[in-house]
Amino acid sequence: MFKYIVKRILLSILILFGVSVIIYFLLRLMPSDFLENKFSSQLSQGTMTPEDLAALKALYGLDDNSFMGIVKGYIDWLKNALSGDLGESFIYEKPVAEVIADKMWISFIISGIALIFEFVIAIPLGVSSAVKQYSIQDYLVTILTMIGISFPSFFFADILIKVFAVELGWLPVTGQTSANVDISTISTFEYLMSNLSHLVLPMVTLVVLSIGGMMRYTRTNTLEVLNADYIRTARAKGLSEKKVIYKHAFRNTLIPLVTIFAGILPSLFGGAMIVEQVFGIEGIGNIAYKALRQGDIPFIMGYNMFLAVLTVIGTLLSDIMYAVVDPRVKLGK
Repeated sequence: MFKYIVKRILLSILILFGVSVIIYFLLRLMPSDFLENKFSSQLSQGTMTPEDLAALKALYGLDDNSFMGIVKGYIDWLKNALSGDLGESFIYEKPVAEVIADKMWISFIISGIALIFEFVIAIPLGVSSAVKQYSIQDYLVTILTMIGISFPSFFFADILIKVFAVELGWLPVTGQTSANVDISTISTFEYLMSNLSHLVLPMVTLVVLSIGGMMRYTRTNTLEVLNADYIRTARAKGLSEKKVIYKHAFRNTLIPLVTIFAGILPSLFGGAMIVEQVFGIEGIGNIAYKALRQGDIPFIMGYNMFLAVLTVIGTLLSDIMYAVVDPRVKLGK
């Protein structure tokens, strides 16, 4: 296993290098950049000349968009990144690593709680739907699955805002804290509950839209396991259906779910860009969207490499966990 892990780590380094090259070149080849976006009004009004803009581009290292100029810029970025310096965000005027570390935790809280509810709801419903195949419950679960997969996140989020925030007034519309809350006059618990109320609708949105795929995946795995030879053998021995399903079938149904760990890790820390944008949550997904629109190259590079590293780590861990939980799987030597 040790040799396998070493090989995967070396392969992961090559993958990360390729990803960084592609992302950097794409960002540098965008039709507009941060400085053009920031000073567009001054240029149109004549308070800034194209020569002034060119001087600023040279200062930010964005003046040469030729192939060799981009290569030089990438080499400079790579040297700094290897030393732990991801650069300074153009928008936030702080080190990229500091911005990511500051903003990722609110995204982690929302995604983490939503993920727990997703597993608690989707796995039992998926197993039950497979056990009662072609029943009314199975058809209802299938319909809910299709709805969850098909609904755009921004559309469903707007529905929740309209119903529970605007019409009923039960929950706040957007933001992370209430504007009329005076921290000095309330207890810590009341302050936390006020913040938590702002996260309810984003979490509900993520749960409802994600359980569909998980239920479908669990149902498919359960049906495959229930048709296996050892399940028929267990039934032939006279074991009760409940024991067959929950002792023999259910354990093996969970084994393939280990493979989704590769996607869970980056989603926990990477933020839900659209949901955070709709609800005005200042998570890492939302600020990454703003950085992308304004051409903040250092932050976008740091953010994407952060996700790439998490994806590589998640993939490696999922492979190792799969070999641990399933003795039939042997990792390459």
